[in-house]
Amino acid sequence: MNLEQRSREYREYLETYLKEYYKASSDEPQKLLFDAMQYSLMAGGKRLRPILAFEFCRICGREWKEAAPFAASIEMIHTYSLIHDDLPCMDNDDYRRGRLTNHKVYGEGMAVLAGDALLTDAFGVASTAELTNPGDMATAIGVLSECAGSMGMVGGQVLDILSAERELTEQEVLNIQNRKTGCLISAACALGVIAGGGSEAQYDAACQFAAGLGLAFQIRDDMLDVIGTQAELGKATGVDDKKNTFVKLYGLERCEELVASYTKYAIDALNVFEDTEFLKDLARSLTERRT
Repeated sequence: MNLEQRSREYREYLETYLKEYYKASSDEPQKLLFDAMQYSLMAGGKRLRPILAFEFCRICGREWKEAAPFAASIEMIHTYSLIHDDLPCMDNDDYRRGRLTNHKVYGEGMAVLAGDALLTDAFGVASTAELTNPGDMATAIGVLSECAGSMGMVGGQVLDILSAERELTEQEVLNIQNRKTGCLISAACALGVIAGGGSEAQYDAACQFAAGLGLAFQIRDDMLDVIGTQAELGKATGVDDKKNTFVKLYGLERCEELVASYTKYAIDALNVFEDTEFLKDLARSLTERRT
């Protein structure tokens, strides 16, 4: 099965799983909240993080669908972060994935609450995973919490806000992006291994892969804000001109080289696994992506 076929299978299964999870919400008196949550949750996108969780579960030797609770929880956390990022008090964006942002449709208050609910529900979904070693659940919830919270994604967003008024060093930019983008990618890979009952060596390798992939992904994202179009990206471009991005730090040519270098680092980390062509193709696809 090639990259696009397997990616599509993973995406479609995830979306069916999420729809099923929230199926009963239409009967609740707070239906508007669920409408707002699903407006963003079901808006499509690459579903990169769930795909990683599914695939690492598979190459660790277990049925990939067993990772669905973890894959869904990571996508819910990622979606909440996008809803909050788009708010006027943050990036103040009007469009996301070619559609009006959540607060433009449901209002700022409901958008905040939709994000809050997705974050909270994510831990409930994750807790339903059936693991080969039930004792691993505490580790999994800890990984999810650390990667999403003050030491992870939220911490990176804070550093990003605090850096807005000054030039950053290379290490400071890395500190932001390793947390803001890299941590949820790391969680997806690590949770995939946990769902798959993988070994310690496989867990460590997945985290190394995630570190390289996370940086390659973010650098390419920064590049696309400069070289991409709104039609391709489904959101405004040129909005990061005043931010401390990798493009601002290195320039486009050096960023191209870094994407290739970090992608190679990620691919090299997969040596402890078998059947890694899908992950290698996925990592390489980030080098040339336009969306």
